[in-house]
Amino acid sequence: MLLLTLGTAAGGGVPQWNCACPGCSGARAHPDRRRSHDSLAVFGGGQSSWFLINAGPDITDHLEAHAELRPGAGSERTPVVRILLTDAELDHTLGLLRLREAHHLKIFATAPVRQALRERLALDSVLTPYATITWHDLPPSGQTPAVAAGIEVSAVPLSTKRPRYAADAVEDDTWVVAVRLHDPATGTTALYAPALAAWTEDFANEAAGADCVFVDGTFWDDDEPKRLGISARTSTGMGHLPIDGPGGTAGRLAQLPGRCLYTHLNNTNPLVDPSARQHRVLAGLGLEVAQDGMVIEL
Repeated sequence: MLLLTLGTAAGGGVPQWNCACPGCSGARAHPDRRRSHDSLAVFGGGQSSWFLINAGPDITDHLEAHAELRPGAGSERTPVVRILLTDAELDHTLGLLRLREAHHLKIFATAPVRQALRERLALDSVLTPYATITWHDLPPSGQTPAVAAGIEVSAVPLSTKRPRYAADAVEDDTWVVAVRLHDPATGTTALYAPALAAWTEDFANEAAGADCVFVDGTFWDDDEPKRLGISARTSTGMGHLPIDGPGGTAGRLAQLPGRCLYTHLNNTNPLVDPSARQHRVLAGLGLEVAQDGMVIEL
């Protein structure tokens, strides 16, 4: 199983178009600090067996930037694009509109996410004049759907956090999920959780058994959004466990046996500066910060 980190930023990317914070200003001055919206490409066995986890506004740029995601030799177009969704947030789903040139989109999501996208964002009405759309359930462990050759996928329910456009929707703990990826050929497992509101028992168990874990790294500490004036709520209040401090994820991840990387970094997070001391703190714990374009083989 090959994992390709297409993007590693939270909503708005780094730099964010309307912001001049140190993280955004630094990314404008140093293009190597730029980060696109978080997304992961997964490769199993066989030809053209890749699929995507989340489709942000940068998704077609991601596909074009990597030769292995372009149409194969002798192919005029990519016949099918498979996308798994961890939630219904705009920064993880707006890219579906940019994929309208696809012949066939297969979208895997939990029931509340499907309902929000189809009814509140009218995704079917917008996309079906251009492409064939089929929706598939993203079930919990033990009920693996056929996504692509060689990889078993399942959802780990995480939280009831709904996007703002669906704030009045019925609560359900599958609004946000982690995606579990298992390769039977190698016996390896990866867990992808770009949004994590609480360290649940199910998530803890899955993370403990994974060889590679991608975890929500939106904010460094819980007070960051309030301190910097981007929200009246804390990191936890916004549905993102902070990295550092009481209740943070760093100490818990440091106890896991697998490789652990942070993704979904907000532009205000000091980790967007490669010289920030916070990188040394994580390195001392054996933890990493994912970078756009990283390839991990399991």
